[in-house]
Amino acid sequence: MRVAGSPLGERKPALSFSGLEVMTATKQAKIYGGGCHCGAIRFQVAIKHDQALDCNCSICQKKGFLHLIVPSAQFTLLSGEDFLSTYTFNTHTAQHYFCRVCGIHPFYRPRSHPDAIDINLRCLEGNVLEDFQIQFFDGANWEDNIEKIRGIDGKRE
Repeated sequence: MRVAGSPLGERKPALSFSGLEVMTATKQAKIYGGGCHCGAIRFQVAIKHDQALDCNCSICQKKGFLHLIVPSAQFTLLSGEDFLSTYTFNTHTAQHYFCRVCGIHPFYRPRSHPDAIDINLRCLEGNVLEDFQIQFFDGANWEDNIEKIRGIDGKRE
């Protein structure tokens, strides 16, 4: 079902996260909850890989965004769609979503992976940073380096 004005596009029913439905041949997904600071935006994500990126581009440095790129099918917006605002710049391809109440950027649709969702690792519940291998990405020189991260969305393990 299409939701008029939905920044995330096609609305899918909430995912069922039983172990059989989110297993890969080699690794079972781990389910995380997350959201913005004020709680208006809540989401759930099934993660099948442990790679995250620390980018040095101008917007990521200012936001402190740690990138966890996942296929859209592994992401469910539970609540708060009405509280999302969008910021775009440069090519206007990336859709940077933020909470219009508290200003936190919990996820976005990245230019590098337009069919995926890029979760801000810092917006997942709990102390999860130690669960991930955080690699540096030279986003200040994005065009020269983008091919290095094309497969980091967990589709190819």
